[in-house]
Amino acid sequence: MPNNKNKMTTPQLIEQIRLKKSFLCIGLDVDLTKIPAHLLATEDPIFEFNKAIIDATHDLCVSYKPNTAFYEAYGIKGWQSLQKTINYINEKYPEVFTIADAKRGDIGNTSTMYAKAFLEDLNFDSVTVAPYMGKDSVEPFLAFENKHTIMLALTSNEGAFDFQTLETNGKELYKTVLETSKNWKNSENLMYVVGATKAEYFTEIRKIVPNSFLLVPGVGAQGGSLAEVCKYGMNENVGLLINSSRGIIYASNEINFAEKAREEALKLQVEMNEILNAF
Repeated sequence: MPNNKNKMTTPQLIEQIRLKKSFLCIGLDVDLTKIPAHLLATEDPIFEFNKAIIDATHDLCVSYKPNTAFYEAYGIKGWQSLQKTINYINEKYPEVFTIADAKRGDIGNTSTMYAKAFLEDLNFDSVTVAPYMGKDSVEPFLAFENKHTIMLALTSNEGAFDFQTLETNGKELYKTVLETSKNWKNSENLMYVVGATKAEYFTEIRKIVPNSFLLVPGVGAQGGSLAEVCKYGMNENVGLLINSSRGIIYASNEINFAEKAREEALKLQVEMNEILNAF
């Protein structure tokens, strides 16, 4: 099955947000122990689950984000499920922005190979990266035209305070990471991960990257507030992709799981529409 979707630019993503009145990203983090039992009898339970979720929610979201670990854990079959999932999105719903949540990051030529795997072979629109190794670990991803690299900036996990908020030369490390990344080649292709549970930090982040898109996990299941994130993080092009995974995809593990997922996605889309109208 060829995977020849046209590349997705930032203006196209903004257009989709305006059309759908949504900036929702749905995380496809499939755990076989949590999906409805009736799917386990199918040839590819992971893909069948994803396909049903995608068909039920594609008009309510602007992005899908498979976390690649949930596919790699099942070996070659999991990788094939990931490939079928991205092919399905690209062919049936090419207007949807796709994120390979792989959090890669390594020295130059290795990063180039990671980038090829996700941005060329699988043909995702973007990939998440960890910037700990600096410029030459991220620039190979940025070299891909009309593809985006989504860099970890300030995360919502407990260990975020171990390093990210430490002061170096009188400034928190995450701010240094953001400022430094702006000087990298093709930095216009950067987006950033900022956790929703850090809503009060968005004002500071927007001072450094006023125009960039921010991928925001942690709304809902992790306790982050959509209204707070938007209050401090939204810009004139919206500039936010709010990710929800568990709260949507595991809304039910019965036969009607896709219908229930749609109900949860719709709740967020309605709230997003209200925020957009008030902005």
